[in-house]
Amino acid sequence: MTGIVAYPKRHVPRGEDFLLLSPTAQAHAYRNVDRMFATRAIRRGSSVLPLERGQEISPRYQAAQGACDVDAYMDRANVAGLLVIRHEKIVLERYSLGLEENVRWSSMSMIKSLTATLAGAALQQGAIASLDDAVSKYIPALRGCAYDAVTIRHLITMSSGVRWNEDYTDRNSDVNRYSKSLGDKAPGGVLALMRSLKAEHRPGSQFNYNTGDTYVLGSLISAATGKTLADYMSETIWSGLGMEYDAFYTLESEAGQEIGGSRAGIALRDFGRFGVFLLRNGVVDGTPVLPPDWVEHAGRPAFVLDAATNRYGATGYGYSWWLDPDGSMVAVGFAGQSLYVNRKNKVVIVTLSCQPQPPYSAAYDVDLQTEYHAFKNAVLATCG
Repeated sequence: MTGIVAYPKRHVPRGEDFLLLSPTAQAHAYRNVDRMFATRAIRRGSSVLPLERGQEISPRYQAAQGACDVDAYMDRANVAGLLVIRHEKIVLERYSLGLEENVRWSSMSMIKSLTATLAGAALQQGAIASLDDAVSKYIPALRGCAYDAVTIRHLITMSSGVRWNEDYTDRNSDVNRYSKSLGDKAPGGVLALMRSLKAEHRPGSQFNYNTGDTYVLGSLISAATGKTLADYMSETIWSGLGMEYDAFYTLESEAGQEIGGSRAGIALRDFGRFGVFLLRNGVVDGTPVLPPDWVEHAGRPAFVLDAATNRYGATGYGYSWWLDPDGSMVAVGFAGQSLYVNRKNKVVIVTLSCQPQPPYSAAYDVDLQTEYHAFKNAVLATCG
């Protein structure tokens, strides 16, 4: 008699629930994005950019409950990975919540800033003629819809004017419809969603945070370069700069288009190396990967923001980079992910977290935005 052999399986949450997970599931999901969604590897090269070790810093800051050190910050802010680089030397590196040095943690929306940087590379190489080119010049499938009047510049500054709801708690919001399409791995599903959206404002007139805009941007870069987004990232930055580990982009479907705006998987130190790439003004081995003024323009406000009304406390938004009150560039992601690049002081801070979201956050008594900025300021004070 032939029996049925039951093999063990590793459980992961449903992809469509990715933005709605309980604190119990967050850390597991963020370490296992490649088990939840289709992905494509961003390949590293044959050598690794060395990051020397400097004297470890011990920043302390004041919270409502009293003085806090690094360990207290990690506990209070649900931090899984913390990295501080000063003058290209690691001065602080910590891991928690199951994150290890070689584990790729979900970037969430931090990848928006990295994807937008590829637009600079394509501009430098001539694959994109101008940031003022129409989206439909590169993606004919978007002719005749709201994106027909949108330019690349509008995409990278979140000012497409297309109506979009980024409410993570509403299962029927545009961002959760997008998330469900990813979880279902539906070929062409995201592009169909983007085509269905209506124009709400004149392109370029208003800032409206839109994850779908960066999906369109990633698709445009692929069309302009004739390469997958993952291969183009590998070719232009990942392999040449010397990342330590392969990373990955999430795909809309098996073997489909990369999702340029969320859920990529990257190791902690490699996020830091991307910050170093920007400190070097986008130059790799003496070769400019980006136009000479790209990083400067990326870090200028295309839109001035009220710090009290956005999730980071930013005072502006540039080329898909949030701008810190101190003028630094910050890639920001859902649930506490951030890549802070302070070009003036040559400081990079990477924070990977799994901060509780509604409705679970109602029971959490830490003001996470205030906590982050207090710690960041303590790091800068300690670095001198």
